[in-house]
Amino acid sequence: MNYTEVTEYVESLQGLGIVPGLSNITNLCEKLGNPQKELSFVHIAGTNGKGSVLAFVSTILKTAGYKTGRYISPTIFEYRERIQINGRMISKADLCRLMETVKNACDALVQEGAPHPTPFEVETALAFLYFKEKNCDIVVLETGMGGAEDATNLIENTLVCALVSISLDHMGILGDTLKKIATQKAGIIKNGCHVVSAPQDKEAARVIEEKCREKKAYLTFVDLNGLKKKKSTLSKQCFSYGTYKDLEISLIGRYQTENAAIAVEVIQALAKKGYQVSEKALRKGFLETQWPGRFDLLLKKPIFIADGAHNRDGAKRLAECIEFYFTNRRIIYIMGMLRDKEQEEVIQATYPFASQILTVPTKGGRGTSSYELAQKVQQYHENVTALDSVEEAVELSLLMADKDTVIIAFGSLSFLGQLMTVVKNRSEIRSDSHGK
Repeated sequence: MNYTEVTEYVESLQGLGIVPGLSNITNLCEKLGNPQKELSFVHIAGTNGKGSVLAFVSTILKTAGYKTGRYISPTIFEYRERIQINGRMISKADLCRLMETVKNACDALVQEGAPHPTPFEVETALAFLYFKEKNCDIVVLETGMGGAEDATNLIENTLVCALVSISLDHMGILGDTLKKIATQKAGIIKNGCHVVSAPQDKEAARVIEEKCREKKAYLTFVDLNGLKKKKSTLSKQCFSYGTYKDLEISLIGRYQTENAAIAVEVIQALAKKGYQVSEKALRKGFLETQWPGRFDLLLKKPIFIADGAHNRDGAKRLAECIEFYFTNRRIIYIMGMLRDKEQEEVIQATYPFASQILTVPTKGGRGTSSYELAQKVQQYHENVTALDSVEEAVELSLLMADKDTVIIAFGSLSFLGQLMTVVKNRSEIRSDSHGK
C-alpha cells in the first residue's frame, strides 16, 4: 500500500463507526500474534486532560532515556500523529507497510464470518505492532472513549493506570450518569497495577475505590492541598507539588498544573515498577512538553488562543483561564462544535466573556453548520456572526481586533488543526512582508 491507499482505506472504514467491546480487537490482535502482550503500558482514561497527562508522562520518560511509545486520538494536524515514538510520528513507509499487514488480517477475519474491525480498532492494532517492532521500553496509551469497552483495554501489562477528571461526556455511549461513566472509565484498572487519579466527585471516587479493591490495585489520589501554584504567565507556569519545588511547565492553561501533578504521581508510581527518573529529567521533561490546541498561544499581537473545550468541564476550565488571564479585555470567540458535543453547556459556560462570537462549520457526519451553531449562541449573546469557513473567521477576527483584543478559538479539535495552520501561515506571510 502507498500513503494514498492507506488514507483511502481508513476513509472507507469510517462508516463502521464506533463499536464498544473487545471481541473485534481481540480477534484482530490474535491474527497479528498479540503484539500487545510483549509491551508494558501506562494507560490513561477520563474526560478532560488525558492528552496533556500523556504528553507530560511520555516526554519525561523520553527525557529519562526510555524508548517511549505514545498513542493518542483524536489528532490535530495529521493522521500519523496518533502513533509516535519519543515524540516522532510513525513514518509513512512504516505506516503503509504495517497497514497492509493489518488489512490482510481484517480481510481474513471477514472471510471467516467475523465483523470487520472499526477504524479505531485497526489503528490500535497497528500501533501495538509498531511499538513491539521498535522494541519500546514503555507505551503511554490513551483510551479513545470510555475504558472498559475501549479497544485499548485489550492490554494486560498495565504498570500504571491514570484517571484524569471524570465528568459527563459521550453520554449516548457511556451512560447518562456520572456513576455509569466512571464505571466505564475505571474499567481499565488491572489486577495489581498502581492507579493514580485526579481528585474526583464523590460518586466517581467511590466507583474508583471499589474497582481498586476488587482488582487489588494500589490507589493514589492527587492531593490538591499539596499543589502550590506559584506563577502563571502566557509563556510558562511555576508550581510546587509534594517534595518537588518550583517545577516549571510550558503549557499555560491554569488547569495544566493539576495535569502535571497527576504526571508527577505517575512517574513516582513507575519508579516503584523499576522505571527510575531523575529529578533533572523530570524538570527537563516538564519544560519540553508541548501539547497543541490546549489553551495554546498562537499569536502574541493580538493574543490568539486555541483551546479544545468541547464539553461542560472543558468549557468551565476555559472560563477559569479567561477570568484569570484576560479580565476586562475585549474578547472575540471563534467557535466550531460537532453535533454530538454539549453545545448548549459550552455556550452557557463561556458566552459572558465575549464581546463578539464568530461561528464556523465543522465537517463530517457529526459536523454542525455555522448557522445552526449561531442560532444556539444567539439565545445567549446578541453579537453572533456565522461564517462559511475557518479562513474567513481568522481573517475577520484579526480585522476586528486591536492590540488589546484577545481572540480565542475553541470547540471541537476537528477544526482547530485547520485554524492553527491558517493562523501560522498568515503570521509567516505577515513577518515575511514586514521583513522586506
